[in-house]
Amino acid sequence: MPFSKRITTLLGIDLPIIQAPMAGAATAELAAAVCNAGGMGSLGVAMMNEAQLRETVGKLRAQTNKAFNLNYFVHAEPDIAGFDAAPMQAALKEHYASFGLGDVPAPASPAPAFNDEALALLLELTPKVASFHFGLPTADAMRAVKARGIIVIGCATTTAEARALEHGGADAIVAQGHEAGGHRGTFLDHVDLGTVGTMALVPQVMDAVKVPVIAAGGIGDARGIAASFMLGADAVQLGTAYLMCPETQMHPLHRKALAELSDHGTVVTKLFSGRPARAIRNRFTEGLHALEEKAAPFPAQRALAAPLIAASGKAGRAEYMQMWSGQAASLSIMEPAAEKTTRLMREAAERLGKNQEISQ
Repeated sequence: MPFSKRITTLLGIDLPIIQAPMAGAATAELAAAVCNAGGMGSLGVAMMNEAQLRETVGKLRAQTNKAFNLNYFVHAEPDIAGFDAAPMQAALKEHYASFGLGDVPAPASPAPAFNDEALALLLELTPKVASFHFGLPTADAMRAVKARGIIVIGCATTTAEARALEHGGADAIVAQGHEAGGHRGTFLDHVDLGTVGTMALVPQVMDAVKVPVIAAGGIGDARGIAASFMLGADAVQLGTAYLMCPETQMHPLHRKALAELSDHGTVVTKLFSGRPARAIRNRFTEGLHALEEKAAPFPAQRALAAPLIAASGKAGRAEYMQMWSGQAASLSIMEPAAEKTTRLMREAAERLGKNQEISQ
């Protein structure tokens, strides 16, 4: 196939395609299927406790002997004591009441940031790859990870972030365009920055760094994959496209919403977690839009939103559900992950071959 070998050689995979980690939706079954098809499967583990992480990695290793990726959030612990939750709690009160949920809880962090305990477990589990969102771990942690032979991937939403990741020791960089679903990986300057689209971001990141670059954001089919390689990317990372696989773990209403989604059906919001993340528009994102700047610091906003999210899903109503999605959801089709992986790469190769024939 007419693809760059830099990522496949670095990661020890056959195809330059990575399944995005998608914490909460990506399962061991999904990651294993992608791995066994020749790509790299990933697990978003930032919200898992030690027992959950050990169990999930055990399931993954029972289904594949291929390389896989564990993804962590690297963020500052939120200053909950210095945050005034009253405006957000007041706004949520009537919505809580509609589900009989009682008082709106106070902000709380659902899981610690990447710390010494998380580092120790990562070093013990020793995946082939560890990827990080919102920056990189400390220099000492990076030295420990690299000493174990673990390959590090960082996520950049600007060229400045890409340079910072390369300087910090990242072996490869995900260039995440604004079209991507889920959390923005922005970590320099204000979290609301990093809004460059994939088409503009990828070639500029390619020019800015020497390490391999992985294109991500709004890549929904073989055309997007081929275009990413034409821009110079060494690999692609797909998230929303893999959400439409039976191996994912997601509410039926979320899956239905993805299948019916239009290109303008998503919005970047802080209301679910406290950091900008692209989700499907619903009553929660639209009705409380004016309170975006009143959201608790990441990830403490999750404690305020979680009961409402859960109650909405339990009631079979999507109005308040957290439904991550990129802008190209309508391009994806329901099919097993292994079939999707091989089909997309085959079709992308065919398109690239045609382009080469034309250029000749």
